[in-house]
Amino acid sequence: MYEQVSHSLLNDILTEIEVEIKDANLQYFYTRLGANFYAIYSLFHQLYGRRDDFKPQLHQLVKVLIKSYIARSPSLRKLDLTREKNHNWFLDQQWVGYALYCKEFSGDLKGLQNKLSYLQDLGINVLHIMPILDCPKGKSDGGYAVRDFKKINNDVGTIEDLDELAANLKKRDTLLVLDVVVNHTSDEHAWAIQARAGDKKYQDYYYVFDDRSMPDLYEETMPEIFPENAPGNFTWDATMDKWVMTVFNEYQWDLNYQNPAVFIEMVGIILFWANHGADVIRLDAVAFLWKKIGSTCQNEREAHLILQLMKDCCQVTAPGVLFIAEAIVAPVEVIKYFGEDAINAKECEIAYNATLMALLWEAVATKKSTLLNYAIRSIPDKLDRATWLNYVRCHDDIGLGFDDNDIRLAGYEPTLHRQFLLNHYTGQSPDSIARGIAFGTNKKNGDARIAGSLASLAGLETAIEKNDLAAINRSIDTILLLHGFILAFGGIPLIYYGDAIGTLNDQAYLEDDYKKNDNRWIHRPAMNWQQTELRAEKGTIEQRIFSGLKKMIATRKEITAFADHNNRELIVLDNPHLFCFVRFDGTGRYPRVLVICNFDHSEQQLDISSLRKLGLLQHNSVKDLFADESLDLSASFINIRPQGMYWIET
Repeated sequence: MYEQVSHSLLNDILTEIEVEIKDANLQYFYTRLGANFYAIYSLFHQLYGRRDDFKPQLHQLVKVLIKSYIARSPSLRKLDLTREKNHNWFLDQQWVGYALYCKEFSGDLKGLQNKLSYLQDLGINVLHIMPILDCPKGKSDGGYAVRDFKKINNDVGTIEDLDELAANLKKRDTLLVLDVVVNHTSDEHAWAIQARAGDKKYQDYYYVFDDRSMPDLYEETMPEIFPENAPGNFTWDATMDKWVMTVFNEYQWDLNYQNPAVFIEMVGIILFWANHGADVIRLDAVAFLWKKIGSTCQNEREAHLILQLMKDCCQVTAPGVLFIAEAIVAPVEVIKYFGEDAINAKECEIAYNATLMALLWEAVATKKSTLLNYAIRSIPDKLDRATWLNYVRCHDDIGLGFDDNDIRLAGYEPTLHRQFLLNHYTGQSPDSIARGIAFGTNKKNGDARIAGSLASLAGLETAIEKNDLAAINRSIDTILLLHGFILAFGGIPLIYYGDAIGTLNDQAYLEDDYKKNDNRWIHRPAMNWQQTELRAEKGTIEQRIFSGLKKMIATRKEITAFADHNNRELIVLDNPHLFCFVRFDGTGRYPRVLVICNFDHSEQQLDISSLRKLGLLQHNSVKDLFADESLDLSASFINIRPQGMYWIET
C-alpha cells in the first residue's frame, strides 16, 4: 500500500543508506520493502511513535533488513522465491516433525549428521533442534537462558557445523527448525554485563528499578511461572544495586520491548539464523513480550504488534522462513498468535496446540472422549495459511489448563478432575500404572503440572517391571493411538525424540548437579542407540512401536485429505469412549477419510446408521487405511477394537 508520509520517510532512509550498499542485486528486496513498508512503518509508529528517536530507530531497522538481505545466500534467495509462488507449501500432509536435544540425541552437530538416516527411516522431514545457542553451564534452563545469540554452545559445535548440517538437510528436503528466545537473556549476556556495569543504555534493554515500588505494582497482578523454584517476578542484583524483572528464573532477565533498540536487535538475530539455513524459527515465550502494570503481563496487544512487525520484517528479507509461536496459553489466546482480525496468518504461521496434547492425555486417563469433544469445539478455527503443531509429548511438562466450563460440560468438577489427572499420572491412583512426577507444584493451591516420558506415562515402565504382557500391549496401543491421532487430526505432527522406540523415564538427571533441581530432565534422556537397533528385531517393544509409527507416517503422506486446509468436521457419537471426525479434500488420493478412535481398553460397538445419514460409509465394504485391511459394513454396526484407530476411506 502506498502512503505518502511513510514512503517519503523510506525514500529519505534509502538515500542515506545507498552509499553503504555495494550489492547491486536488490530487485526483490526493494519490491518486498515497498510492498511491506507501510505496515512496518505503521506498526513501528504504534509501538514507538511517541519517542524522540523514532526516525533514527526506524532508519536503523531498515539498515538491518538491507544488510541481512545482502548476507542471504543466492540459494536461500532462490528458495524464498519458490515458496512465495507456492505460499501454502507448509500445509501439505507430507510434513512430519521431530524434536530433539542435540547433545542428548547425538552428542553434537557432527554426530547428528550421522543419525539423519534414522530419522529418514522413520519418515521425518522437519527437524527441530532444541536450543543450541551459547548458555552458561548450570544456569541454562535447558538452553533458554542465552548468553550469546550468535554463538552455538561449545558442547554441540560451531556455526560451521550448523551450516554443514543445514546444507545436508536441504539435500534431503528436510526443514530445519531453530529456537530464538525472544523474551529474555541470560544474566551473563553482554547486554546484562554492561547493564551491571552501570551503562544506562543497556539497563534500558531490561526492566530495571532502583527500589521495590514499581516491582510491587507489577507483582499485584503478575502470576508466578515457577512458584516452587523461582517465586516472584523480580530479582535483586547486588552488583547493579537494582531490581530486575526475571519472570522465569533469577538468571533470565526479561527484555524491555518498550525500547525499539531491543526490537531491532532481536530482528537482526532472527534474520541471522534465517541466513544460516533455518526454514522455521521457533519464537520462545512470545506471550510475555510486553509488560504492563495492572495486567498479567501476558498476551498483551502490544506483544501481537511486535510479532506482526517481526513477521513483516522477515517477509522483506527472508520470506521463505516461517515462525512458530511458543505460546502455551488458553485456546482463546493462542489462536491470536496467528494474527487477529486477519484471514491469513500475519504473526506466526504455526502455533503449538498444547490444549490438544493435554486433552489427549485426559482421554487416556478417563478412557473417554467426553472432555475432548467439548474442549476441541472451544478452540477457535485457525486462519488460512496457518497451522497447528500437534504433539503428544515434548521437552516441557504437561499442563492441565483446560477451560473450567468445558470440564463442567463434560460432567466433572474442575478442581477435583485436575487432581484426579495429577494423581493418575503420578501413580498415586491405585488403578493407574502411569509413572510420571509432579512438576512446578504450587504450595499455595496444590496445582501442579506433569513430567515424564510418553512411554512411562502410558504405563510401559510399570508394565515391563511387572512383566505384564497385557499391560505392555495396552501401553504400546496407547502410544500408537496418540500418535495416530496427531497424524490424522490436521496440522504438522511433531514426534519427540525417543518416543518412537518407547524410551522410559531416565533418573540420571538426579546425579547431575546442573539438572537435579529440574525434574523435567526425567524425560530429556540421552538417546539409547543400542535400543534403537532393536527396532529391527521382530516382536520387540521397539520394533512394534517404531514400525507402527513408520507405517502411519508413510500412510499419512499418501492421504491428501490430511493436508491442513480447515478441512475437518467433528462428528458426535453416542458412545462416550469413541472420538470421530472426517477429513476431506476435493482432489487427490483418498479425498475423504473418516477417523474413529477408541480410548477405552475394551471393544466398543459403533452404530453406523447415524454415519450413513451423514453420507458416510455408504458401501458394505470399505478400506481401513490405518491397518491396510477391509472392513465389512454389511451389518448395522461395527466393533471398534480396544484403543483402536481407523482411517476409513469413504
